[in-house]
Amino acid sequence: MLEIAALRAETPGCENQVFLDSAGSSLPPTVVLDATIDHLRREAEIGGYRAANERIDDLHGVKTAIAELINADPGAVALSDSASRSWSDFFYSVPLSAGDRILISGADYGSNAIAALQRARQTGATVEAIPSDSSGQLDLDALDAMIDERVKLVSLVHVPTNGGLVNPVAEAARIVHRVGALALLDACQSAGQLPLDVAELEVDAISATGRKWLRGPRGTGFLYVRPELALSLEPTRLDLHSAEWTAPDDYVLSPDASRFEFWECNVAARLGLGAAVRYLLDLRPAQVYAAIAERAEYLRKELQEIPGVDMRDRGTQHAGIVSFTVDGVEPIRVKERLAAEAITVTASFRSSTLLDMSARELNSVVRASPHCFVSFEDLDRFVGAVRTLA
Repeated sequence: MLEIAALRAETPGCENQVFLDSAGSSLPPTVVLDATIDHLRREAEIGGYRAANERIDDLHGVKTAIAELINADPGAVALSDSASRSWSDFFYSVPLSAGDRILISGADYGSNAIAALQRARQTGATVEAIPSDSSGQLDLDALDAMIDERVKLVSLVHVPTNGGLVNPVAEAARIVHRVGALALLDACQSAGQLPLDVAELEVDAISATGRKWLRGPRGTGFLYVRPELALSLEPTRLDLHSAEWTAPDDYVLSPDASRFEFWECNVAARLGLGAAVRYLLDLRPAQVYAAIAERAEYLRKELQEIPGVDMRDRGTQHAGIVSFTVDGVEPIRVKERLAAEAITVTASFRSSTLLDMSARELNSVVRASPHCFVSFEDLDRFVGAVRTLA
């Protein structure tokens, strides 16, 4: 069982505030700060090259830790600077031609949709949205009816940025694979708060960030690519790390997912990401996931009892994001007024999930996302502040 006092002692940032924005950029534990800052100091002492060479084994260990978390081989993991970079690097490597179809989720993220639309314009492919069912989650029957041999890639969102629903990823991936299409999972909002087992999910690629539920530094992320698939894809950009220059007119790609990496990177941030993932593994992920779910459900229960507060989460299974609106108070104003009381939440806007928010006629929602270090006293303080607003 998790020790809340120890978790809070290891998270100095939560001492003087109620922090409910782990879906945005969470508070890192001290071990992550130490790993990152210590390396920056070492770079200042001996230079970045020597400092990195001292940590070669630890840098390899970052991939090993991520692989353990998602039940993958370390060679199937590529490190990046964000979830968006990871998603795009994979997406743009998939060959597309005129007449091909790209399917996106009804709750897909704005960056994903923009990339899909750009490639459709460039290649003559089409972009189509998979409808949501009556609960708000991905409609598996609709996906089954849409799928055919012209579908080349399907963008699946595990947890959308604007609410707490969890999409049925494994079931969707099986439908996608029936016609040989690829399933790309956006796990930006699920890595660190939900199980990500690549064998169970059966997806071809996963993109994730370090700064949210994993509690790593900003500017970190990772891409998982199914090993045999990675060997068949060539990224749109290469350097002397992702490939080897073997002759004046030839090169050879790296033999694993590292072909999606560049040589230059923020070494300190990557070491911080490794520390964050190992911290989660040491706490036992199942315990952390359960603690997040318990806190989110507590908030849903308490908030829905406040007159003037409308809960905006959809789906049949819920994650750690709790979305709501307050009658007569714009979500950005709710955020600002709570911030004045040292309570940190954020607002999610229509432009981030255009299809879903437009269908629900919502311009924005308040988003509260409690991690395991948030106490129930903090949650009650937040609920009381919302009650006063409402």
